[in-house]
Amino acid sequence: MLVRLSIRDIVLIDALDLDFGQGLTTLTGETGAGKSILLDAFVLALGGRGDASLVRAGCEQGQVTAVFDLALDHPAHLAAREFGLASEDEMVLRRVQASDGRTRAFVNDQPATAQALRAIGRELVEIHCQHDDRALVDPSAHRALVDAHGGLQAQANEVRAKYGAWQAARRALQGEEARIAKARADADYLRHAHEELTKLAPEAGEEEALAERRLFMQRAEKVATDIRDALAVFADDRAPAVEIGHAARRFERRVTQSPQIMEPPAKALAQAVDALSLAEQALEQALAETRFDPAELERVEERLFALRGAARKYQVSVQELPKLAEKFADDIAALDASEAHLAKLGKELDAARAGYGAAARALSEARKKAARKLDALVDAELKPLKLEGAHFSTQLTSDPESGGAEGIDRVEFWVQTNPGSRPGPLTKVASGGELARFMLALKVVLADRGSAPTLVFDEIDTGVGGAVADAIGQRLARLAKRAQVLAVTHAPQVAACALRHLRISKSASSKGKDKRVATSVAVLAEEERREEIARMLSGAAITDEARAAAMRLLEGAG
Repeated sequence: MLVRLSIRDIVLIDALDLDFGQGLTTLTGETGAGKSILLDAFVLALGGRGDASLVRAGCEQGQVTAVFDLALDHPAHLAAREFGLASEDEMVLRRVQASDGRTRAFVNDQPATAQALRAIGRELVEIHCQHDDRALVDPSAHRALVDAHGGLQAQANEVRAKYGAWQAARRALQGEEARIAKARADADYLRHAHEELTKLAPEAGEEEALAERRLFMQRAEKVATDIRDALAVFADDRAPAVEIGHAARRFERRVTQSPQIMEPPAKALAQAVDALSLAEQALEQALAETRFDPAELERVEERLFALRGAARKYQVSVQELPKLAEKFADDIAALDASEAHLAKLGKELDAARAGYGAAARALSEARKKAARKLDALVDAELKPLKLEGAHFSTQLTSDPESGGAEGIDRVEFWVQTNPGSRPGPLTKVASGGELARFMLALKVVLADRGSAPTLVFDEIDTGVGGAVADAIGQRLARLAKRAQVLAVTHAPQVAACALRHLRISKSASSKGKDKRVATSVAVLAEEERREEIARMLSGAAITDEARAAAMRLLEGAG
């Protein structure tokens, strides 16, 4: 419910902080005092259209903050999460209106869009007035209200799920039909391509391995000549390696004659001989590794060129050829098994359609029963609201051939305002005052189902008085036992039914040389409340008779 409303620099409101509680709160005041301004500011916080004219003259911006206390499972939290906004048990909606027309929105101090603010606001507050029929004009809303009244949400969810399953089965069948139709049209191409790729038998990673082998053999041809030239040095009798070997043997024989002189060079020459021997062995090994069958290079190149040619032909990479071969095989297999598969999908579609139809028909019957109960309950509320000859009816038409996610029913609220008159859609037949009273009767019946936690009624008692106004007040009080109700009213009978009474007034104030008019709101104590109701009864001059009548209204309201 709404617990606090703070307004800064909106039209005639300088600074206003209001706390709200449960039950019925009425707002009264003379015409022009600023009741509509207060409501416009509240609507702005709920995501209503911004306007630069809302900013108080001389100010750069205005601001409205609405604080709501909610249960953790309230739908407003889900709406916030859908827009990526965090929320806890308290929901704070804030709207800043700049004098240049721009607005900024915040949810729990997180920047938000006006769309997010509206979506959350719809879950928190319903605002109704004589000419505001948004909640009653859309037949889809009527259907939801009947479901809520009958406790049919679980059944409606089941129908929605079965409709989704039916549509999924239909799409699966259509998709398979389209795929097989295309496969049949391309059957010759598919079989030829599959045969070609099967014969080619591409393997994963094959291109990379072939390319590496080909590069190795191409490079081996170039380095083999250099290796042979190096080995030739060792084969010549006059090669340095042979000469060094001879020298090493001579020095070795002289070591015993003069060890101090000959031993170091003898060891060095022996090491050189060993190193040259190792070098010769390495060259021979390298030459052996460069040897390959020229026919192998030809085979590798032919295979590599065949793979790359197939990849170009089928417009894929070589790496994708194995998967493409599998796809062609699957398409041919699907083509061969198409009739059996289509028959299976057709049976699944028939079963899903039948399941939806049965669930939708059951929901339709339950809706008819709920609608009859709703009609009787609303009719019972009409007579005290001076709609004695009126009749409320829920027109429910079913068309199994055009069912949707919400079922097979179209639901619309109709009324007959007078005996003998032709019934018709609620918003087309009822006048402004009648519409407001029909709406109130509906909200009283549906208060604990399908309603936002806070309901605002703006002067729905206009044009009525006496017993009708008293009946409106009593029903607002009953409604307030199950939801928070705020009512802007000119009827003293309605004001007397409230648990909390706010008086809106307008007064002049001075700031320096400027004289400004400001709207203020006062929470009335018991004596002040009696005076305000007396004013509403008698006008500017409050008489003792008016005070006595006000006291009787308050006592009668309990």
